Amino acid sequence: MKQKRAIFLSLVFVLCVACRFDKGVNLFPIEMNGEWGYMDKSGKNAIIPQWESVGYFSEGLAYVRNGDKYGYINSKGEYAINPQFDYASEFHEGLARVEIGGKWGYINKKGKYVINPQFEEAFDFYEGLACVGIAEEYGFIDKRGKLIIEPHLKLPSWFINDRAVATLGENDNLKGGYINKNGELIVNPQFDWASAFSEGLACVGIADGVFGYINKNGEYIINPQFDVARDFSEGLACVRVGNQYGYINKKGEIVINPQFDNASCFYEGLASVEIDGKWGVINKKGQFIINPQFSIETSGFYNGLAKIKFSKTICEDSPFVKYYEVTWGYIDKQGKLVYKKMKDKEYIF
Repeated sequence: MKQKRAIFLSLVFVLCVACRFDKGVNLFPIEMNGEWGYMDKSGKNAIIPQWESVGYFSEGLAYVRNGDKYGYINSKGEYAINPQFDYASEFHEGLARVEIGGKWGYINKKGKYVINPQFEEAFDFYEGLACVGIAEEYGFIDKRGKLIIEPHLKLPSWFINDRAVATLGENDNLKGGYINKNGELIVNPQFDWASAFSEGLACVGIADGVFGYINKNGEYIINPQFDVARDFSEGLACVRVGNQYGYINKKGEIVINPQFDNASCFYEGLASVEIDGKWGVINKKGQFIINPQFSIETSGFYNGLAKIKFSKTICEDSPFVKYYEVTWGYIDKQGKLVYKKMKDKEYIF
């Protein structure tokens, strides 16, 4: 089970790297009086808050929730697809995953089903294929809904650089390898940690708890040597040496010395790093652009802004319930606060 969790966490992480939000729509979710809408890059209201929850724009549309149903709006705040789904996700490669009655299918931007709801689980399309769950195993379909790779994998994955992680074995002894789009094993299952490819390399971990990077054929480009390693983003990867995080290039050379207590991937030329419990932002030279001051890691920059949280205080309603009062907002690349929302509550029971 521990191995299963490790491999799964590596798969989840690549979602952060493969950021797919719409670069052409500079709108950002905001909340006022319990309702959600959007602001523009300057912090001005662009779409009046009126929904119970919203997503980021992707391929020109964003999902919104009205009551217990999800639909999609355009950048003017007009419904492009009326609320009708139990759950919805961002558009990716022209299709979006939606759920109705506990089954998942895919719609196009007109809201028409391209693949009817039928799957227990479903994931986004990458390189023309999507991972789906059937009877607790995972395979891949094309955009017509045809099974291209029969369900036999133990964990979900997706194709990047013509490779997908193939997790095989039993729950107490899972191993990760890689398949091609014909379902053929190109790299035999041998890793305790297997990440999807990012910028031509995949991060893998071996039994003695060290991490390195392989190419599409399973050959080590950077030998296992790091205590923690993350996916490449914008030419650099975050690694941990001992208790400190730094960054390497694709030759495995350290370009920003390990000196941070924690660190994230680069987005739009910047990365969040932590020192002594406070997060700041550095450039690719390792220089602080925004000094450490936030209590929680920033979301990464998207269209010039990053979501941040700070001023976190533990409060008690009773001896059994505690909550944080969290201030959150958006900052620009100079560290200027563009939007501020006061005192959200995050409960701890």
